Amino acid sequence: MLVIVGSIVVTVCVLSGYGLHGGDLGILWQPLEFLIIFGAAFGALLIGTPKAVLKGVVHGLGPMLKGPRHHKESYLEVLSMLYSVFRLAKTKGDLALESHVERPEESPLFQKFPNFSADHHTLVFLCDYLRLLTLGTNNAHEVETIITEEIEGHHHEHHLAVKAVADMADGMPALGIVAAVLGVITTMGSITEPPEVLGHLIGAALVGTFSGVLLSYGFFAPYSRAMESAFNSETEYLNCIKAGLLAHMQGYAPQVSIEFARKIVPPHVRPTFQELEETVTNLSHD
Repeated sequence: MLVIVGSIVVTVCVLSGYGLHGGDLGILWQPLEFLIIFGAAFGALLIGTPKAVLKGVVHGLGPMLKGPRHHKESYLEVLSMLYSVFRLAKTKGDLALESHVERPEESPLFQKFPNFSADHHTLVFLCDYLRLLTLGTNNAHEVETIITEEIEGHHHEHHLAVKAVADMADGMPALGIVAAVLGVITTMGSITEPPEVLGHLIGAALVGTFSGVLLSYGFFAPYSRAMESAFNSETEYLNCIKAGLLAHMQGYAPQVSIEFARKIVPPHVRPTFQELEETVTNLSHD
């Protein structure tokens, strides 16, 4: 939502400032200049970006527009879910988790936490490592290495998508100059026209430079940062789950394991100890 609001603010402020200064807003509408800039930027993206990264850019548009989706409530839910999983494993053994991890979409354990269960990627991520527990894996250090590699792999894929958008932002000022130069070339073919006609043509050509700079610094560079923020939120969420799993594997009680996980949560969305304790206490009474 902030991305949309920010884009509107940029557009309104730039156009209002130009109009109040006495500028002709009509001359800023130059579809062919925009075709050159956007078309060249998109073509360059296709040339230099692997197909998998292009998919990452497309999939990142939703999180970019909506912003990071993990907040205090979602962390309270995942920590409560981990508590339920660890409590079951402690009381009945890790094998008691087998039916839940094999068919998580049918698991009454996970169905208690609908928002978490709806996140297919994270649900599979957790179940894969819980499955290792049911198979007898008990070396926390080895599992930590594997989890870290997987999370870093996801982070790297996200970084490539962010970099692709940032590269578009970096190239747009130069592409704006290309559009402006082409406009000047066209204008030179009308050199015999009266000054007022030439002035209009030159002004239209310079819209290319203006548009390239504005699109770069006013839109696409901030878009890349917004996408990066959303992706970082996903990484932080997985790291929270990782901390809880490793603590459980090292033999800590469920309450202690989720406290390890809670301390990993970024401060601005971290539930307090009292909030988490109250939540899991209510959960225990269900």
